[in-house]
Amino acid sequence: MNDPILDVRTEVPARRHELILSTYHALAAGEGYVLVNDHDPKPLYYQFAAEYPDQFTWDYQAEGPVEWRVRIGRP
Repeated sequence: MNDPILDVRTEVPARRHELILSTYHALAAGEGYVLVNDHDPKPLYYQFAAEYPDQFTWDYQAEGPVEWRVRIGRP
């Protein structure tokens, strides 16, 4: 599976969630992307869980300490 990569490490923090959510909204069912971040995006997971319950997948691929990678998908 060759999911696109969204690396937000060079983005200003205020723009990161906007990019992450717009990328999620552009996914079709069964698609996903890999989020690359410089910290654990756990607060973002809670936002997804509150706003999109049972409408997303969240799979850590790397958990720091310098880089976190999470595959975010649409079931």
